[in-house]
Amino acid sequence: MTDPDPAGGPPGPDVLVTSRPLDEYCGLFDLTRARLAALPGPLLDCPGGAAGLAAEARELGCRVIAVDPAYALPPPVVAAHALAARASMAAAMAARPQLYPRPGRRPERYLRSWDRARRLFAADSALHPEQYVAAALPRLPFADGAFALTLSGYLLFAYPELFGPELQLAALAELVRVTSPAGEVRVQPLHDGYGRRCGHLDALRHALGERRIASEIRRFPRPEDGRTRRLLVLRAADHRRRSRP
Repeated sequence: MTDPDPAGGPPGPDVLVTSRPLDEYCGLFDLTRARLAALPGPLLDCPGGAAGLAAEARELGCRVIAVDPAYALPPPVVAAHALAARASMAAAMAARPQLYPRPGRRPERYLRSWDRARRLFAADSALHPEQYVAAALPRLPFADGAFALTLSGYLLFAYPELFGPELQLAALAELVRVTSPAGEVRVQPLHDGYGRRCGHLDALRHALGERRIASEIRRFPRPEDGRTRRLLVLRAADHRRRSRP
């Protein structure tokens, strides 16, 4: 996942281009490999960064379109940004360990999973460049309802200095627009890089409701330690809720 410049340019110096693997996506978004394999259409990862999701999900029969302004750069340059982000994450985990509890798993071992994902991204983006689209919220170059499931991680609430309330609203509405009415948009985390929760989330959900977008805060246990994780789930309000993807 990447946290890009909302103006649409490549990532800036304070933006992390992360390289998370598929299993971490599942833990972050309350998903399983079986659910991904059963999706009736493509999945949107926005922003995608240097993640291994598209390459790994393809092995399950799931097509992923990753979107990121960083993709305007050559893939090796994106991978270099991701390597720098690895170092930044290692420093953050050392400075704020309470935000990264991973019992029985040392930070270096965890970050080695990022190394593998980064290598997968580099190879996959070279082989399948059409699945890596250079674009940025709040405007995406896709038709209405193009995706069965949309994931957005470590962006809209993680960087409040880049995405204020109005831009958050526009970006969330755009993610719903490109998602099938039978599908969902899943967004996390709901706090910034220091663990501070979004203080206007209720007002934001009310504004989404006025746009006929239903929202819920889904709570589920984190697989690494059982602590509660919060996920914002959005869908078109005028569509009957179907079984989760």
